[in-house]
Amino acid sequence: MSQQNPPIDAGPNGSDDSMRGPAIAGALVLIGVMTGVYLPVLYHMVLHWRAVDDYSHGFLIAPLALYFAWERRSRLRGVPISGSWWGLLPLSLGVLALTIGRLGVELTSMRTGFVLTLIGLVLLLFGRKVFEVLAFPLLFLFLMVPLPQSLVNVIAFPLQLMAASAAVESLHVMGIPALLEGNIIHLAHSELFVAQACSGLRSLMALLTLGVVFAYFLQRGTLKRLIIVFSTIPIAIFVNAVRVALTGVLAHSYGEEAASGIIHDFQGLITFFLAFLVLLVEARLLSLIIPTSGMRRAAAERPA
Repeated sequence: MSQQNPPIDAGPNGSDDSMRGPAIAGALVLIGVMTGVYLPVLYHMVLHWRAVDDYSHGFLIAPLALYFAWERRSRLRGVPISGSWWGLLPLSLGVLALTIGRLGVELTSMRTGFVLTLIGLVLLLFGRKVFEVLAFPLLFLFLMVPLPQSLVNVIAFPLQLMAASAAVESLHVMGIPALLEGNIIHLAHSELFVAQACSGLRSLMALLTLGVVFAYFLQRGTLKRLIIVFSTIPIAIFVNAVRVALTGVLAHSYGEEAASGIIHDFQGLITFFLAFLVLLVEARLLSLIIPTSGMRRAAAERPA
């Protein structure tokens, strides 16, 4: 009588149901230890969110990621825990990013290293099946990492020029004389300096996050979700140009004081609301143009 050998585990733990609780507890302890190692990095990242308005949306990322993970709890109950050695790859990259960041005092590397290390531990300890369920919440965490300032400088200046140019064209259409010189708009009685804070990077980062959340909750189908997310870039550029043009109209009509201070901040709220409305209209149009898979199946099964 032949005896069948038990299957060899694919990773550092097995998928026996009796060991599921201790395996989860041990993995959570290791993730907690890893978070403690990265705690100074996370602390200074939170300070960055508070100091730089462009990344104030970072406070929402972790709670939303936790909600996305909690929403998948029923799927996780039916997924076997079988660790995968593939987790060593993102784990090694995370540790390498932390080491490089420490040696070179490069904050973005260390912050990105936290997300990579977390992904690596989930994959290593829980396995590929669990990672597939939690992939979106884990990858969503990258949105909380501020961009390096060197990259911001490269991105912001072209955005400043685009916003200033579009605003001047809009002012000309409205019959308001304006002259563009670099990122400075000369009006009849005043001039506007389109600074880095007015480049639209803030609205771009916030709208990108909003687009991801919006696509997740209100859209079905990968194609429509990708269109929504990537469309946030031109929408952010458009609404920022509208904001700069509106500032020019106020400065021309009522003076520079009318285009600064509280009024300037209120314009930001108006233009962000405008961007949200554009996303709603776009989502509605996509629903009409690209039917969901369920609608396509129903149409195909409908008798002629």
